[in-house]
Amino acid sequence: MKPKAIFMGRKEAIANAYSEETQAKLGQSLEILPDFYTQDLLRDGKAHPELQNVAYAFSTWGITALTEAEIASLLPSLKAVFYAAGTVQAFARPFMSRGVKIFSAWGANGVPVAEVTVAEIILANKGIFQTMHKGASPVWSEHDAAGPHPGNYDANVGVIGAGMIGTMVIRRLKDYRLNVKVFDPFLTEERAAALGAEKVSYLPELFASCHVISNHLANNEQTVGMIDRRCFDVMADNAVFINTGRGQQVVEEDMIAALQEKPTRAAVLDVTWPEPPQPGSPLYTMPNVILTPHAAGSLGNEVARMGEYMADEYAALAAGLPTKYEVTEAMLATMA
Repeated sequence: MKPKAIFMGRKEAIANAYSEETQAKLGQSLEILPDFYTQDLLRDGKAHPELQNVAYAFSTWGITALTEAEIASLLPSLKAVFYAAGTVQAFARPFMSRGVKIFSAWGANGVPVAEVTVAEIILANKGIFQTMHKGASPVWSEHDAAGPHPGNYDANVGVIGAGMIGTMVIRRLKDYRLNVKVFDPFLTEERAAALGAEKVSYLPELFASCHVISNHLANNEQTVGMIDRRCFDVMADNAVFINTGRGQQVVEEDMIAALQEKPTRAAVLDVTWPEPPQPGSPLYTMPNVILTPHAAGSLGNEVARMGEYMADEYAALAAGLPTKYEVTEAMLATMA
């Protein structure tokens, strides 16, 4: 008899993350219940006897966050949740407390984030974000074209956080002749050296010494507001701050003040806090701020890669083979 499984979330989101091919692959070894178990259905106050023997749940963005008591009542036989998306901070702990394994496609979701970040770093070193033509009349000059920007040879790039995505960024940057500096309290000198990066122990030093600084800090209580005036005030006159991580690590008013003080600085923000910025925020109108709509993560065809990763994780788990993307409670302390 095949183990029972469910897709937990909105039908549209599940279809994006788990292609027909991936769903068929899962169906070869699992009895997948036909309904899509959404938050409304799981919390409708009714008994769901069909869920009592469900062993595995597959989900993605929009997963239903359940309490320990709800998990015990609704899904008492659950062994593992496979999450075809990135961070699991919002829902994982109650499942883990019940002994349910959590697997996340953070590896797959991190690929496009790293790709976008590296692309933005390369553009930033060329001064693109300060000199790009946005208006109705020409704005560039010989000075603009020549720089005070270092280009992508022997320039200093700062990476904040050497978790999964930060590490991907660092490794990709080694394809260029760039000097990578990294701030991460959990990073050892030995691992930094293995990555070909220089470890910096004081975050403002990273901002002071690098033309481009990219944030990839874990999103937790310890990192909220970590990037503040101490950092932004020492940015070089033409430096660029890139954030494809999370917005809560940034003290927004400090960043805005530093960008207004020296308009030759720039910020490229895929994330903010709140997200999107509140109506009337200066971020909407500042010429040296580029806002993108949290687009660095998986979009379009990239989303299906996350479902494939989770199908492969289930296959490895079912076969008793090593898995790659299980999330532990200890990992939550440093993961985004």
